[in-house]
Amino acid sequence: MKTMNEMRLVFASRSANEGFARSAVSAFVAQLDPAVDELADLRTAVSEAVTNCIVHAYKDTIGDIFINVQLFENGRVMVRVRDRGCGIPDVKKALEPLYTTGGEDRSGLGFSVMESFMDTMKVRSTVGKGTTVTMEKYIRIRRRRDDAL
Repeated sequence: MKTMNEMRLVFASRSANEGFARSAVSAFVAQLDPAVDELADLRTAVSEAVTNCIVHAYKDTIGDIFINVQLFENGRVMVRVRDRGCGIPDVKKALEPLYTTGGEDRSGLGFSVMESFMDTMKVRSTVGKGTTVTMEKYIRIRRRRDDAL
């Protein structure tokens, strides 16, 4: 399926930018006219992915977070959130609910939340080089009023 539109963002791994990332992605995806719940799912998944970069990938430092969003004619939205942080030594373990390396104040549900709100999710990581989370969601194509006339 051919890409209909694409967006790329790069921003610093500061907590204040988590809301920016969530808003930017949802504003871009709005051109597909998603339902409120579809947009809320995307926003939540992006928030979780970006928060993981801030809290885990760049623990005591600031680094770049890269987001790439592709929109396809069939309503598929692909979101990639990537960092060049510390990487995940055991991705399989990290995907387990309640597993966290973030200390007692973290629930360890980030990947589970992403997975539950998106249609697919894949995690690739290399220790010392970073992590890429690729998520997909299908937005239901609705007929526009002017198309029905």
